[in-house]
Parts: sequence; C-alpha cells; structure tokens
Amino acid sequence: MSIKEELIPKIQNKTLTMGVCGLGYVGLPLAVDKAKHGFRTIGFDIQQEKVDMVNAGKNYIGDVVDADLQELVSTRMLKATTDFSEVCKVDFVAICVPTPLDKHQQPDISYVRDSTIAISKHLKPGTMVVLESTTYPGTTEELMRPILEEGSGLKCGEDFYLGFSPERVDPGNLIYKTSNTPKVVGAIGADATEVISMVYRSILDGDVTTVSSPAVAEMEKILENTYRNVNIGLINELAILCNKMGIDIWEVVDAAKTKPYGFQAFYPGPGLGGHCIPLDPYYLSWKAREYGFHTSMIEASMMVNDRMPEYTVERAGKILNRHKKALNGSKVLVLGVAYKQDIDDYRESPAIRVIEEFHKTGAETEYYDPFVPKYRHEGQWFQGLEALTPEVVKAHDLVIVTTAHTKVDYEMVCQCGVPVFDCKNVCKHVKHRENIEAL
Repeated sequence: MSIKEELIPKIQNKTLTMGVCGLGYVGLPLAVDKAKHGFRTIGFDIQQEKVDMVNAGKNYIGDVVDADLQELVSTRMLKATTDFSEVCKVDFVAICVPTPLDKHQQPDISYVRDSTIAISKHLKPGTMVVLESTTYPGTTEELMRPILEEGSGLKCGEDFYLGFSPERVDPGNLIYKTSNTPKVVGAIGADATEVISMVYRSILDGDVTTVSSPAVAEMEKILENTYRNVNIGLINELAILCNKMGIDIWEVVDAAKTKPYGFQAFYPGPGLGGHCIPLDPYYLSWKAREYGFHTSMIEASMMVNDRMPEYTVERAGKILNRHKKALNGSKVLVLGVAYKQDIDDYRESPAIRVIEEFHKTGAETEYYDPFVPKYRHEGQWFQGLEALTPEVVKAHDLVIVTTAHTKVDYEMVCQCGVPVFDCKNVCKHVKHRENIEAL
C-alpha cells in the first residue's frame, strides 16, 4: 500500500496526528485550527515558556481565542512539548519558524535548518512535512530534502512527503484569519501535492490552490510581499516629492482610489514593519544574485522604504525648527511602537528605528502604546508610559504618530498645543490643524 493510500483514510476519519513546529504568530493559530477540526495535535517549540503557557491553556497570540485554547488543552486535543522525539507520533508536521535577516541583511535560515534536522532524527515512514515559513525559492528542495533524507534514512516521495505552503497570517485582521484565508500548496510529486492539500482542506475554510512545485509556492509568497513593498516604496517616494511640492499625498491617494479599476491604494508611513514585507525582498534579491541577476526595481523600493525612518526624523527636525527648537535636547513623544494598528506585534517596527534616529540627534524620547507596554530591542527592555494625558503631552516639544492605533485620543493630543507630526494620517478629522503636519 502506498503512502497516499495509507494517509487518505486517516485524513477522512481524522485519526491523523498533526504536528506544528514553532508556536508563534503562525504556528499557534494553525495548531489550534487543526485541533478544533478534530485532529489530535502536538506543538513543538524550543522555548519552554511558550510550551508551558500552551499546556496551561494560557494564550499569548491575538488571533487565538482564549476559550478555544483552554478547551482544546483540557480535552487533550492539543499539547505542546520541547521534546522533538515525539515527532515519531505525528503523521503531518508543519514548520512555522522565524526566517529573519542576519546583520548583513542576508537570509538567516538557521531556524528552518535546525528544525529540519531535529525532525529528521525522528521522522517515521508515511509522514508529511510542510514548510510554512517565508523563504527564498529552493529552500524546500535544496535545503530541507537532503537533510530529511540523510537524517532519517528515508526517501522523499517514496517514504515521506515534502511540500511548501506559505503562511498568510495578517495579525489584527478582523476579517481574514488562519482558518478562512486561502492556501497555496506546492509539493514534491503529484501524490504529495494531493494529500497535503487534502489535509489543509480538512482543517481550513478557505480555498486551497495547488501549484507544480515547492519553488513556485515559495516564489508566490515572495511575490505577494514584494508587490506590497514595491508599491509602498512608490507611495513613500511620492510622499517625499509631494511634501516638496506642497501637495497633500493623503488627499492624492484618496482621490486616486475612487477609480474602480486599475488602482489599489497604498499609503506612506515612517517605514515598513512586520516579519514579511520588509524582509522578503531581501530573500529574493539574495537568491537572484546566484543567477547573476539584480532585482533593480525591487532593490530601489527597498532603499526608499529603508530610508523612511531617517526621513521621518529629518521632517520632525524641520517642524521643531519652525518652533525655534532644535532636535538636540528636545523631548519627543512617540505614539505607537507596534508595526501596525491595534496589535501587540513590534517585529521590525519602523517606530523603533525612528526612536533610534531621534536618539542619534540627541533628542529624548518617550513612547505610549496601549498594546505594547514595553518592548525588547537589542537585548534591552524599554518601558512605555502607562497613560496618555494632557499633562503628559504638554511635557513634550513634539508628538509623532508612528502607529495608527484606534485606542488613542488623538483629538485630545492635538488640542494640547504641542506640534504633532502625523505619519499615519490619523488626525485627518481634527478641525483645528494649526499644530498638525501630516507625513
């Protein structure tokens, strides 16, 4: 009997045991969805703290419902462990680990490699392994396949299935969650593609689209985020030009998006944040150099976006100059360090780089973020203000809005008479705008 013939009944009668390696923003919601659909699930993570929290039913991810996690743990449908020897108990394991950049802005695949090595030592025949972490095209076949085959002594396609299905998690999205976001699957071999897709169809409400190979699926994910990077780079560059020309870029975009076809609105900001959009183009440009190809348009947009925190502080300095103050010694209140509105995720947040740029000029900064009371950066913890009051605002020389949180009283902030540099256009409805300048 083939692997396919063995696995299909297990999927249909839900006797398949699921595994998720990496219990972060992608992995934990995926593990919860698997368990909610009737599959016993084991979560693997090297951080004992996360494992202990999951096993105690304590949620730490915004897109997971607390009650769901508690029920699944209490009914033993979901458990977590740091012991990778339990990989031998699963029939399907999704790898959802970080893929950051190193200090040289090159892909750091160490988490994927280490996870693959750990899995290979305990991989049993008939298991499906799927990488969900965003990476460069070729990772699944060039990096993972040899490791799994050598570590397990098994042969891909005959003894186990291997594929790539990119995560599409958008933290804080009120409409699309893990369960209802369409999936893409690319695997090595037609049987692997069919069976892995069947697994996702059994646990997700969204559609599943299959492609011809893992490399196509890997490139598809890079395209999704590079598309956004390039368009945000375009609008950031236009924002700089519009400022020089005395034109409101926000009004320009609002007017352009009235066109019902051929235009999608993107907005400027102090930089790019999150795990994917600022990083993925670097993965692609790095891989492209292997083929002697330079992604000139993509690299140009990356340069624009990477410079936005510095440009933001330059603009802030000009605002202070108009009030006869210098950046050096000024007190700046930063509103928001999360990388997007109404979430507690500050990975790659441009606000943190903006704060660093302020410190380079000699400015003093404090921050307020209702979702991020403190954050860790380069081994150091930074504490935010506990409350945002008129007294707090008036104690500063400049307020800069770097995240568009809805739980902030911007009307009050603007009424305090302190100059406000609004990088997210959240103050657009404030009537008296003498002290407000938008990016």
